[in-house]
Amino acid sequence: MRLYIRSGKQPMGLRKAKNIKHKGKYLTDILEAHTRFFSGKEGGARADLAGADLSRTDLQGFNLSGAILRGANLEGSNLRKAKLPGADLTGANLRKADLRNTDMTEAILPGADLTEAEASGVEFFRCDLSNAIFHRARLRNVNLRLANVTGAKFTGADMGVAILRETDLTGADLSGVDLSTALMPKGYAAAQAKEKSA
Repeated sequence: MRLYIRSGKQPMGLRKAKNIKHKGKYLTDILEAHTRFFSGKEGGARADLAGADLSRTDLQGFNLSGAILRGANLEGSNLRKAKLPGADLTGANLRKADLRNTDMTEAILPGADLTEAEASGVEFFRCDLSNAIFHRARLRNVNLRLANVTGAKFTGADMGVAILRETDLTGADLSGVDLSTALMPKGYAAAQAKEKSA
């Protein structure tokens, strides 16, 4: 099994980071400068990939902590095991992206579209997921503790064993979601979820 892009093999149909340019710079150069920036080394610069077309790109295992990805197109991309704590993904397109076991602690995702995303095992702790779309997304074993889910649409999502303790579910659309195995906030009954999303 391949863990990192640098092994040379990649899933079928995915683009390599070294072949992608954004604003005249190669993506690999942007990400290397970002790594230097976060380790306090000279020549570092925070990755600004706002509006970048990164659709169907292999970004598995990359450190994108604090990266600016506002409005970026990441549809169908491989972000498995990537590090995205504090990253700004406001309005990003993550439709059908592979986000399994990604760390998104305190990431900013208002209005992001994660329709049909493979997002099992994602750490969404303290994330801003307001108005995000998780329609038919796979969200098994995700940690949504203290996340802002106001206006988020989880319609038809698979949320088996999701951790929702300490999460205010007011205003979240959970219609068509089986929450029987999810760890719910104290006093929150499945019947309430049905009522609130009706």
